[in-house]
Amino acid sequence: MPETVPDPFAETAPELSVVVHGRNVQDHLPDLLDSLDAHPLPGVEVIVAAVGDWAREVAERHAPAFTVVPLSDGAGDAAGRSAGAAGARGRWLHFVHAKDGLPVGAAPAVAERVGGLPDTVDVLLLDHVRSSWRASGLPSPDGPRLARAGRADLALDDRAALLRLTPLLGNRVVRAGFWRARERLLTTEDEPFAAYAALLLADRVACLPHPAYEDRRLRPQSLPPPTPAERYALVDRYEALLGLTADRPAVHGVLYDLMIRDCLHTFARAGMPDDVAREFFHRASVTARRHRPEGLRRPAGLEGVRRSLLEEGAYGKYRALQSANHARREVRSAARTGRRRAGTRLRALQYRAALARPVDPHLAVFSAYWNRGVACNPAAIAAKLAELAPSVHPVWVVTAAGAALLPPGTDHVVPGTRRYWEVLARAKYLVNNVNFPDAVVKRPGTVHLQTHHGTPLKRMGVDQLPYPAAAHGLDFQALLERVDKWDFSVSANSHSTRMWQRAYPSRHISLDHGYPRNDVYYTAGPAEVRAARERLGIAPGRRAVLYAPTHRDYEAGWTPRLDLAGLADRLGEDTVLLVRAHYFYDGTASPLGGLLGSLRRTGRLVDVSSYEPVEELCLAADALVTDYSSIMFDYTNLDRPIVVHADDWETYRTTRGVYFDLMAEAPGPVARTQAELTEILTTDAWHDERATKARAAFRRRFCEYDDGHAAERVVRRVFLGEDERTLPPVLPVEDRTPAPSPEEASAS
Repeated sequence: MPETVPDPFAETAPELSVVVHGRNVQDHLPDLLDSLDAHPLPGVEVIVAAVGDWAREVAERHAPAFTVVPLSDGAGDAAGRSAGAAGARGRWLHFVHAKDGLPVGAAPAVAERVGGLPDTVDVLLLDHVRSSWRASGLPSPDGPRLARAGRADLALDDRAALLRLTPLLGNRVVRAGFWRARERLLTTEDEPFAAYAALLLADRVACLPHPAYEDRRLRPQSLPPPTPAERYALVDRYEALLGLTADRPAVHGVLYDLMIRDCLHTFARAGMPDDVAREFFHRASVTARRHRPEGLRRPAGLEGVRRSLLEEGAYGKYRALQSANHARREVRSAARTGRRRAGTRLRALQYRAALARPVDPHLAVFSAYWNRGVACNPAAIAAKLAELAPSVHPVWVVTAAGAALLPPGTDHVVPGTRRYWEVLARAKYLVNNVNFPDAVVKRPGTVHLQTHHGTPLKRMGVDQLPYPAAAHGLDFQALLERVDKWDFSVSANSHSTRMWQRAYPSRHISLDHGYPRNDVYYTAGPAEVRAARERLGIAPGRRAVLYAPTHRDYEAGWTPRLDLAGLADRLGEDTVLLVRAHYFYDGTASPLGGLLGSLRRTGRLVDVSSYEPVEELCLAADALVTDYSSIMFDYTNLDRPIVVHADDWETYRTTRGVYFDLMAEAPGPVARTQAELTEILTTDAWHDERATKARAAFRRRFCEYDDGHAAERVVRRVFLGEDERTLPPVLPVEDRTPAPSPEEASAS
């Protein structure tokens, strides 16, 4: 029989399969996949168990580098791990959650280590780094234990202290054969259980004292509060695990100590109702007595007292001990802080008195742009509220200077006045497109509605931390305390929903209903478009170009990026430039200063920096020129030409940070210089077929929920309490008819 010659071109199985699984929590999945794709490795395959259509689309952008296993939106972590492992060809499996990451060089280090391990080793233990919204890449406490274990493989019973490693599946690489043999026990939504069980069931383990995983700790206030069943599950977890160690005294003793520590820590957390706390304490006590190792000596001091009370089931005594400790801490805290609030006593007394009165279910407080006036999403919501729920009385918070500019009959309060604190204390509804002051208390039964004021291209919230120019002067802890008061967050598209969850990690409910301020782009008709142009003095037949640049964090003030006089001169008599500086630069003097010159008198260049509402400017304009302003996302609803002027893109992206590459996904042609911008606007490039195609793709992505009914959906959901399923459905983009263009409006 002839000898079989191996085919040198036959595909060999990879040594390591990296299985990415889990929901895209707070939009960390794209960064993880990009990092994996940036450094493709021989002998390593990447399998993405993608939960939902969006995750599948993101993963498929990396094809064929990655294998994509699509899962339904409701699939849990266990289902993702199972589906990914089922398609894996590697000898070893590394499960990486979609919220986590892999440090640079992690995969090759792991692949090299497992390549030298025999089949008698079932689990390779890794060191990891920890990240949160505050900081990234912090060392874990596991490194010294892994270093002491050395590189030789060993049995867990010989080094039971390895059980004290952080219980993550990501810091355990498992042999594929071992995983499949034990999959029934290891496939669970309880990741710590699976992490402990993998160690307990392994014949032998090996260690790699090298940070090869990034555990991203999500802010607890951004996660759903645990249910009673989930709290009790902690005790059930250890009950099952301790059952696996009955005849392994060294391992059993360490696991028992971990159980007591976790139960006491969980019990000490605030927010557990008394009946749940009592039942949790009872279950933990029963398990503690049942599995307490013989001859175990409790630690000395207060910790020993706590453990003794738990094992005895002395719930009342334990609560008394907690109360005494809490009282001592409060006394010490009061002594440290003193009485330094004398300057705000009167205000505090007025506010506290108002807080003692009942919440008024028919009172709503509105504010926009740091109390500048009736504007943006809050204004559109208030208008629809008057139509659908006239019994709810709106009060606007407006500065003293802005009060004179309010529409006639607008009920308002000025910040700092007695009535200001009274309405903030008693209103059931508080609506803002920024945030209310830190001192505002979130009362039970009140509803805080955050509407935002744009779709984020630039980094927002805690995502600004790595960018000093943007983060300078920001108190992120105070920001998150304000965010924790939100009940609802309005979103115009799924991109914004993901970014808000990431930038403002809290438990708010996302209202994927569209931006109410954008409704007018679908409800306005020819008469409204003509009227807007007439108010701005734009004659029929003239092209109006709205130029609206954004703020730069790296600049001290407003710096003109275009020679507006020269641009207007090149565009000719038939074009009007409407110039709107960012609202950060408003004031008594025009932010354009002397730039307008004699052109202002000709009507060819109009300073509209103080013109409100901005939606009317958009209706009047034939085209928009902007840089990185969120106005581009709103204007796209009109399906009219957009030109991006990006002379400092690299600087802006580096100093402020962005969520996507606008240069690759712009809504129209991009100009990097004034000469290029002039060329685009003086030829057909501003509205040719290529520009139309780019705008259509941008509109599909970022005008996802805007269809003219956003305000109605928000009012019905928030103020009338209607079920989301009964709200007007969002129309597909192709079925929407935006307001007519100025040319169409003139013709009609």
